[in-house]
Amino acid sequence: MPEILYNNKKIHYDVYGEGEPLILLNGIMMSHLSWQLFMPRLSKDKKVILFDFLDQGKSSKLQGVDYKHDLQVEVLKTLIEHLNSKKVNILGISYGGEIALQFAIQYPEYINKLLIFNTTSYTTPWLKDIGRGWINAAETYNPQTFYNVSIPYIYSPLFYTKNYEWMEKRKKFLNDVFTKDFLEAMVRLIVSAEEYDIRHKLKEIEADTLVVGSDYDFVTPLFEQEYIHNNIRGSKFMVIKNCGHASMYEKPNEFVSLINGFLSIEESLSIV
Repeated sequence: MPEILYNNKKIHYDVYGEGEPLILLNGIMMSHLSWQLFMPRLSKDKKVILFDFLDQGKSSKLQGVDYKHDLQVEVLKTLIEHLNSKKVNILGISYGGEIALQFAIQYPEYINKLLIFNTTSYTTPWLKDIGRGWINAAETYNPQTFYNVSIPYIYSPLFYTKNYEWMEKRKKFLNDVFTKDFLEAMVRLIVSAEEYDIRHKLKEIEADTLVVGSDYDFVTPLFEQEYIHNNIRGSKFMVIKNCGHASMYEKPNEFVSLINGFLSIEESLSIV
Protein backbone atom coordinates (compact mmCIF):
# COMPACT_ATOMS: atom_id res chain seq x y z
CA MET A 1 0.00 0.00 0.00
CA PRO A 2 1.86 3.14 -1.21
CA GLU A 3 2.07 5.99 1.27
CA ILE A 4 4.23 8.91 2.24
CA LEU A 5 4.63 10.86 5.44
CA TYR A 6 3.86 14.51 5.98
CA ASN A 7 4.84 15.76 9.45
CA ASN A 8 4.65 12.14 10.64
CA LYS A 9 1.12 11.78 9.25
CA LYS A 10 0.36 9.05 6.72
CA ILE A 11 -0.77 10.09 3.24
CA HIS A 12 -2.23 7.29 1.11
CA TYR A 13 -1.91 7.37 -2.68
CA ASP A 14 -2.37 5.05 -5.68
CA VAL A 15 -0.89 5.20 -9.19
CA TYR A 16 -2.56 3.91 -12.35
CA GLY A 17 -1.16 3.80 -15.88
CA GLU A 18 1.83 5.43 -17.53
CA GLY A 19 2.45 8.74 -19.24
CA GLU A 20 1.87 12.37 -18.35
CA PRO A 21 0.81 12.60 -14.67
CA LEU A 22 -2.70 13.67 -13.66
CA ILE A 23 -3.45 14.08 -9.95
CA LEU A 24 -7.11 13.86 -8.89
CA LEU A 25 -8.16 15.84 -5.80
CA ASN A 26 -11.17 14.55 -3.86
CA GLY A 27 -14.33 16.36 -2.96
CA ILE A 28 -14.94 16.69 0.76
CA MET A 29 -16.85 13.40 1.24
CA MET A 30 -14.72 11.43 -1.20
CA SER A 31 -11.66 9.19 -1.01
CA HIS A 32 -9.35 7.55 -3.54
CA LEU A 33 -11.94 4.78 -3.86
CA SER A 34 -14.45 7.26 -5.31
CA TRP A 35 -12.50 7.30 -8.58
CA GLN A 36 -12.15 3.57 -9.20
CA LEU A 37 -14.81 3.31 -11.92
CA PHE A 38 -13.07 6.06 -13.90
CA MET A 39 -9.60 4.51 -13.93
CA PRO A 40 -9.90 2.33 -17.06
CA ARG A 41 -10.74 5.36 -19.22
CA LEU A 42 -8.59 7.96 -17.47
CA SER A 43 -5.41 5.88 -17.12
CA LYS A 44 -5.40 4.46 -20.64
CA ASP A 45 -2.86 7.00 -21.91
CA LYS A 46 -1.71 8.82 -18.78
CA LYS A 47 -0.42 8.26 -15.26
CA VAL A 48 -3.27 8.94 -12.84
CA ILE A 49 -2.47 9.55 -9.18
CA LEU A 50 -5.20 9.24 -6.57
CA PHE A 51 -4.67 10.25 -2.97
CA ASP A 52 -6.52 11.04 0.22
CA PHE A 53 -6.17 14.38 1.94
CA LEU A 54 -5.56 14.31 5.66
CA ASP A 55 -8.85 13.36 7.36
CA GLN A 56 -9.93 11.40 4.27
CA GLY A 57 -9.92 7.70 3.35
CA LYS A 58 -6.76 5.84 4.34
CA SER A 59 -4.74 8.95 5.22
CA SER A 60 -4.21 9.92 8.84
CA LYS A 61 -7.01 11.50 10.84
CA LEU A 62 -6.36 14.73 12.72
CA GLN A 63 -8.31 14.30 15.94
CA GLY A 64 -7.99 17.39 18.10
CA VAL A 65 -6.14 19.40 15.43
CA ASP A 66 -7.32 22.74 14.03
CA TYR A 67 -6.17 23.35 10.46
CA LYS A 68 -6.95 25.30 7.31
CA HIS A 69 -6.61 24.61 3.59
CA ASP A 70 -2.92 25.50 3.59
CA LEU A 71 -2.19 22.17 5.29
CA GLN A 72 -3.73 20.21 2.41
CA VAL A 73 -1.86 22.39 -0.11
CA GLU A 74 1.43 21.40 1.52
CA VAL A 75 0.39 17.74 1.53
CA LEU A 76 -0.14 17.97 -2.24
CA LYS A 77 3.28 19.59 -2.71
CA THR A 78 4.90 16.81 -0.68
CA LEU A 79 3.23 14.16 -2.85
CA ILE A 80 4.36 15.80 -6.11
CA GLU A 81 7.92 16.06 -4.86
CA HIS A 82 7.80 12.41 -3.77
CA LEU A 83 6.64 11.39 -7.25
CA ASN A 84 9.64 13.26 -8.67
CA SER A 85 7.48 14.94 -11.29
CA LYS A 86 8.67 18.26 -12.71
CA LYS A 87 5.17 19.27 -13.81
CA VAL A 88 1.77 17.63 -13.36
CA ASN A 89 -1.80 18.14 -14.45
CA ILE A 90 -4.17 18.64 -11.52
CA LEU A 91 -7.92 18.07 -11.41
CA GLY A 92 -9.95 19.10 -8.39
CA ILE A 93 -13.67 18.78 -7.75
CA SER A 94 -15.43 20.84 -5.05
CA TYR A 95 -13.16 20.81 -1.94
CA GLY A 96 -10.40 19.38 -4.11
CA GLY A 97 -10.87 22.21 -6.59
CA GLU A 98 -10.39 24.74 -3.81
CA ILE A 99 -7.07 23.11 -2.91
CA ALA A 100 -6.09 22.96 -6.58
CA LEU A 101 -6.72 26.68 -7.09
CA GLN A 102 -4.65 27.59 -4.03
CA PHE A 103 -1.87 25.27 -5.12
CA ALA A 104 -1.83 26.87 -8.58
CA ILE A 105 -1.43 30.28 -6.96
CA GLN A 106 1.27 29.27 -4.50
CA TYR A 107 3.25 26.76 -6.59
CA PRO A 108 2.72 27.56 -10.29
CA GLU A 109 6.01 25.94 -11.25
CA TYR A 110 4.57 22.48 -10.55
CA ILE A 111 1.48 22.73 -12.80
CA ASN A 112 1.03 22.11 -16.48
CA LYS A 113 -2.78 22.12 -16.80
CA LEU A 114 -5.46 22.78 -14.21
CA LEU A 115 -8.99 21.35 -14.30
CA ILE A 116 -11.59 22.72 -11.88
CA PHE A 117 -15.03 21.09 -11.50
CA ASN A 118 -17.93 22.38 -9.35
CA THR A 119 -15.77 24.67 -7.27
CA THR A 120 -15.98 28.11 -5.71
CA SER A 121 -13.33 30.76 -5.09
CA TYR A 122 -14.54 31.49 -1.57
CA THR A 123 -16.81 30.09 1.11
CA THR A 124 -19.93 32.15 0.54
CA PRO A 125 -22.47 32.72 3.33
CA TRP A 126 -24.68 30.22 1.46
CA LEU A 127 -21.96 27.54 1.45
CA LYS A 128 -20.92 28.26 5.03
CA ASP A 129 -24.46 27.74 6.30
CA ILE A 130 -24.82 24.56 4.26
CA GLY A 131 -21.62 23.37 5.92
CA ARG A 132 -22.93 24.32 9.36
CA GLY A 133 -26.04 22.23 8.63
CA TRP A 134 -23.81 19.28 7.73
CA ILE A 135 -21.85 19.80 10.95
CA ASN A 136 -25.06 19.79 13.00
CA ALA A 137 -26.13 16.55 11.30
CA ALA A 138 -22.68 14.97 11.68
CA GLU A 139 -22.63 15.70 15.39
CA THR A 140 -25.71 13.53 15.88
CA TYR A 141 -23.51 10.57 14.82
CA ASN A 142 -26.57 9.26 13.02
CA PRO A 143 -25.70 8.14 9.44
CA GLN A 144 -29.30 8.48 8.28
CA THR A 145 -29.55 12.05 9.55
CA PHE A 146 -26.30 13.05 7.89
CA TYR A 147 -27.38 11.43 4.63
CA ASN A 148 -30.74 13.23 4.60
CA VAL A 149 -29.18 16.63 5.26
CA SER A 150 -26.29 16.32 2.81
CA ILE A 151 -26.65 13.83 -0.02
CA PRO A 152 -29.95 14.75 -1.77
CA TYR A 153 -28.76 18.33 -2.40
CA ILE A 154 -25.54 17.15 -4.03
CA TYR A 155 -27.52 15.73 -6.95
CA SER A 156 -29.91 17.39 -9.36
CA PRO A 157 -33.61 16.75 -8.59
CA LEU A 158 -34.14 15.04 -11.95
CA PHE A 159 -31.23 12.63 -11.47
CA TYR A 160 -32.22 11.84 -7.88
CA THR A 161 -35.81 11.11 -8.91
CA LYS A 162 -34.98 9.07 -12.01
CA ASN A 163 -32.32 7.07 -10.19
CA TYR A 164 -34.06 6.68 -6.85
CA GLU A 165 -33.45 2.94 -6.69
CA TRP A 166 -29.73 3.56 -7.14
CA MET A 167 -29.84 6.30 -4.51
CA GLU A 168 -31.52 3.92 -2.05
CA LYS A 169 -28.72 1.40 -2.59
CA ARG A 170 -26.20 4.18 -2.10
CA LYS A 171 -27.95 5.17 1.12
CA LYS A 172 -27.44 1.65 2.48
CA PHE A 173 -23.80 1.70 1.40
CA LEU A 174 -23.15 5.09 2.98
CA ASN A 175 -24.79 3.98 6.20
CA ASP A 176 -21.64 1.91 6.79
CA VAL A 177 -19.32 4.67 5.55
CA PHE A 178 -20.70 7.40 7.82
CA THR A 179 -19.04 6.10 10.98
CA LYS A 180 -18.27 8.23 14.03
CA ASP A 181 -14.64 8.65 12.87
CA PHE A 182 -15.79 9.66 9.37
CA LEU A 183 -18.30 12.20 10.69
CA GLU A 184 -15.79 13.74 13.10
CA ALA A 185 -13.31 14.07 10.22
CA MET A 186 -16.06 15.65 8.10
CA VAL A 187 -16.58 18.33 10.73
CA ARG A 188 -12.86 19.18 10.68
CA LEU A 189 -12.77 19.27 6.86
CA ILE A 190 -15.79 21.57 6.73
CA VAL A 191 -14.32 23.92 9.34
CA SER A 192 -11.01 23.96 7.45
CA ALA A 193 -12.80 25.61 4.51
CA GLU A 194 -14.81 28.26 6.39
CA GLU A 195 -12.23 31.05 5.96
CA TYR A 196 -11.37 30.15 2.37
CA ASP A 197 -11.29 33.20 0.06
CA ILE A 198 -8.99 33.58 -2.94
CA ARG A 199 -11.13 35.87 -5.09
CA HIS A 200 -8.45 38.55 -5.13
CA LYS A 201 -5.74 36.03 -6.13
CA LEU A 202 -7.37 34.24 -9.06
CA LYS A 203 -5.69 36.57 -11.55
CA GLU A 204 -2.33 35.20 -10.42
CA ILE A 205 -3.05 31.75 -11.87
CA GLU A 206 -0.90 31.13 -14.92
CA ALA A 207 -1.74 27.51 -15.72
CA ASP A 208 -3.79 26.53 -18.75
CA THR A 209 -7.15 26.11 -16.99
CA LEU A 210 -10.48 24.42 -17.65
CA VAL A 211 -13.38 25.48 -15.41
CA VAL A 212 -16.49 23.27 -15.39
CA GLY A 213 -19.84 23.94 -13.74
CA SER A 214 -23.30 22.33 -13.69
CA ASP A 215 -26.59 24.11 -14.20
CA TYR A 216 -28.30 22.38 -11.23
CA ASP A 217 -25.44 22.68 -8.76
CA PHE A 218 -27.08 23.82 -5.50
CA VAL A 219 -23.88 23.59 -3.40
CA THR A 220 -21.54 25.68 -5.55
CA PRO A 221 -23.93 27.40 -8.02
CA LEU A 222 -22.94 27.94 -11.63
CA PHE A 223 -22.18 31.64 -11.19
CA GLU A 224 -19.35 30.64 -8.85
CA GLN A 225 -17.58 28.80 -11.68
CA GLU A 226 -18.33 31.68 -14.05
CA TYR A 227 -16.55 34.00 -11.62
CA ILE A 228 -13.50 31.75 -11.53
CA HIS A 229 -13.42 31.59 -15.33
CA ASN A 230 -13.79 35.36 -15.70
CA ASN A 231 -10.84 35.94 -13.39
CA ILE A 232 -8.35 33.38 -14.73
CA ARG A 233 -6.84 34.74 -17.90
CA GLY A 234 -7.30 32.49 -20.92
CA SER A 235 -9.31 29.85 -19.07
CA LYS A 236 -11.84 27.64 -20.84
CA PHE A 237 -15.37 27.36 -19.45
CA MET A 238 -17.77 24.43 -19.85
CA VAL A 239 -21.28 23.79 -18.53
CA ILE A 240 -22.60 20.28 -17.98
CA LYS A 241 -26.33 20.48 -18.61
CA ASN A 242 -29.08 18.92 -16.47
CA CYS A 243 -26.56 18.06 -13.76
CA GLY A 244 -25.99 18.77 -10.07
CA HIS A 245 -22.92 19.20 -7.88
CA ALA A 246 -21.86 15.54 -8.18
CA SER A 247 -21.10 15.88 -11.89
CA MET A 248 -18.72 12.92 -11.98
CA TYR A 249 -21.53 10.56 -10.93
CA GLU A 250 -24.44 12.16 -12.78
CA LYS A 251 -22.66 12.63 -16.10
CA PRO A 252 -19.63 10.30 -16.08
CA ASN A 253 -19.23 10.21 -19.86
CA GLU A 254 -19.22 13.99 -20.19
CA PHE A 255 -16.94 14.23 -17.17
CA VAL A 256 -14.31 11.89 -18.62
CA SER A 257 -14.60 13.36 -22.13
CA LEU A 258 -13.93 16.87 -20.83
CA ILE A 259 -10.84 15.67 -18.97
CA ASN A 260 -9.37 13.66 -21.83
CA GLY A 261 -10.25 16.33 -24.37
CA PHE A 262 -8.66 19.17 -22.43
CA LEU A 263 -5.51 17.16 -21.76
CA SER A 264 -5.10 16.17 -25.41
CA ILE A 265 -6.68 18.44 -28.04
CA GLU A 266 -8.19 21.33 -26.13
CA GLU A 267 -9.02 23.22 -29.32
CA SER A 268 -11.71 20.64 -30.06
CA LEU A 269 -13.69 21.41 -26.90
CA SER A 270 -17.03 23.22 -27.11
CA ILE A 271 -19.60 24.09 -24.45
CA VAL A 272 -21.56 20.98 -23.45
